[in-house]
Amino acid sequence: MSGTNTGRGRTPQRDSHGRPIDYLRISLTDHCNLRCIYCMPEHGAGYVDDAKLLSASEIETVARAAAALGFRKIRLTGGEPTLRRDLLDIVGRLAAIDGLADLAMTTNGLRLPRLGCDLASAGLHRVNVHIDTLNEQRLPLLMRWGTVPELMAGLEAAEDAGLEPLKINAVVVRDYNDADVAGLARLTLDHPWAVRFIELMPIGSGAEAQVAIDRFVPSSETAARIEAELGPLEPVPADGPADEARYHRLAGAPGRVGFISPVSQPYCDTCNRMRLTADGRLHLCLLRDDEIDLRPELRDADVAGRDERVRDLLRRAVGAKPVGHKLGAGVHTLGRRMHAIGG
Repeated sequence: MSGTNTGRGRTPQRDSHGRPIDYLRISLTDHCNLRCIYCMPEHGAGYVDDAKLLSASEIETVARAAAALGFRKIRLTGGEPTLRRDLLDIVGRLAAIDGLADLAMTTNGLRLPRLGCDLASAGLHRVNVHIDTLNEQRLPLLMRWGTVPELMAGLEAAEDAGLEPLKINAVVVRDYNDADVAGLARLTLDHPWAVRFIELMPIGSGAEAQVAIDRFVPSSETAARIEAELGPLEPVPADGPADEARYHRLAGAPGRVGFISPVSQPYCDTCNRMRLTADGRLHLCLLRDDEIDLRPELRDADVAGRDERVRDLLRRAVGAKPVGHKLGAGVHTLGRRMHAIGG
C-alpha cells in the first residue's frame, strides 16, 4: 500500500442520537456503464455537469477533514467509480491520509481487469462487486448491459490484484433474479467470498422507485429459497456492530452469505455512515432528502481557513443526521435516483 497511513485516528464524533459516525461513502460520478432497472433509466438519466463534479483535490480536502473528525473508513462509489479518469490519483491521495484504516470501493467490476492491479498499487484495500445474477438470459433484463463472463472476469481480477476480502452485492428483484439467488450463494461453497443479498429500496421519483415497490422481495424469502436449494444457513458473527449485513454460512463453505434488509429489518440505530455525492453534497441518510452543500466552501476564493470551514460543515452534518428512514410511513427520497447518491 502506498502512503503513510497508520490507521490511527481521532475518536469519532457522535450524532445527536449517540451513534459514532466514522464511515464516509464518496461518490465519484453519477455515470455508469450498466443500466440496472432499479437504479437508472436506460436513456435520459440526467447527469451532473462536469464542472460541478468535485475534483481530486476537493475530494482529498473533504477526506482529510473527515479523518480529522474521526472518520476511519472511506468507500468510493458511483454511479460507477472506475469511469473517473483520475481514479488512480484520487485513490493515491486518499491512501496517504493518516488516520484512515480502510479504503474500499464498490464497483460493477467491468473495468477491474485493466485497473485492478493499478488500484491496489495506488493504495486501495478491497472492493465490493455488484452482480445481480449469473443467469445469462436474465442478466440483460435486469442490468441491461454487460455479460456474465465480463462480471466474472472482474471478480477474478479483484482476487488477482489482492483486493480482498471480496464481497459480492446482489439486489433481489421479484420475477427478474429472485429465482437465481441460490446460484450466487453457491459461489461461497468454492470461494472465501461474501455474497450479500440486498432488499430493494424505493429511491427517487421515477420508474426505478416504482420497480422497488412493485418487485420487493424480503430477505426472509431470499434466505428460504437458498436453504431450499442448498441446505441450512448457520448464523455467523458480523464484521462489526455497524455492519449492515447479517451473515450466515452454508455447511462446509469457506465463504459467507449475507442479507442486507433496510426495509424489512432496518439497521438505522447502528448506522455509522455519511455520504458525499459527486457534486459535493453531504447526503445525510440514503432514504431521505436531507443534504448539506460543501461545494461553495470548497471553491471559495478565500483559501485561508477553508479546511476548518469544511470540518465545521461535516460536524454540522453529523449532528443533523436523521435517526432513520420513514419507509414504514410511505416516505422516501425523491430528489435523487440511486446512481446520483452513491448507494
